Amino acid sequence: MNTLKTTILLASLTGLLVVFGNLLGGSQGATMALLIAGVMNFASYWFSDKIVLSMYRAQQVGPTEAPQLYRVVQRICEKNNLPMPKVYIIDNQSPNAFATGRSPTHASVAATTGILRILSEDELEGVMAHELAHVQNRDTLTSTIAATIAGAITWIAQMVQWSAMWGGMRHNDDDNNPLGMAGALLMAILAPLAAMLIQMAISRSREFAADETGARFCGRPLSLANALAKLERGASAIPLQNGNPSTAHLFIVNPFKGGIANLFSTHPPMTERIEKLQQLSRQM
Repeated sequence: MNTLKTTILLASLTGLLVVFGNLLGGSQGATMALLIAGVMNFASYWFSDKIVLSMYRAQQVGPTEAPQLYRVVQRICEKNNLPMPKVYIIDNQSPNAFATGRSPTHASVAATTGILRILSEDELEGVMAHELAHVQNRDTLTSTIAATIAGAITWIAQMVQWSAMWGGMRHNDDDNNPLGMAGALLMAILAPLAAMLIQMAISRSREFAADETGARFCGRPLSLANALAKLERGASAIPLQNGNPSTAHLFIVNPFKGGIANLFSTHPPMTERIEKLQQLSRQM
């Protein structure tokens, strides 16, 4: 169900991009919108992992530098016949973790020093199993595509707004602008909002899927549930400083403090995630 939901949401996001481009510039506008999204997706596919790891000054580690973290990741991979990813540590007291990379054979997992400080080894294994589930499910690629398409829509909307501000848009008699200036401006406001809502919904559906897959990888759903409860409290008490909100969807819990409504959240409500893991524990 999560996979079907993600597919529908991605199709909706792509459709919104094409419709937006078509309304503003006819078939040429739709083609341009797709080209923009394609270029952005290509760049993100190859370089997004390097960008985000560099952004948070992540340091690659091995069994000598971080024996517990490396041991946990290696154990999950061996148990589930998964490729061993590169392992990174971020020197930050905010407890969190994320995975990135374009495929299971080109992936990285990262954990903050804060998460290593507050979790037991069983709980840490649950968290890293969740991150490896993201890798196995190719969620990092899905999230990247969603983010870049949403970014393309926002970029086009900004161009429309700037064009209107400087008098570059024509009136209703322009065949390439069937909405007219007022309608195009309204679309430029609503389309990015719709794109953001769809992107957030995709992120939430992938978190549920990674929770379930990760729980099966480690074999202990309650270890992950307990870890999530600790991380929710820890991230609220020590939010990530100097981070970029556009990367919030990568982390296992939202690293940025703020009372955002569920509709605008990159993560499902923590109570729902824990309840689903408790249900899964009773079934296993």
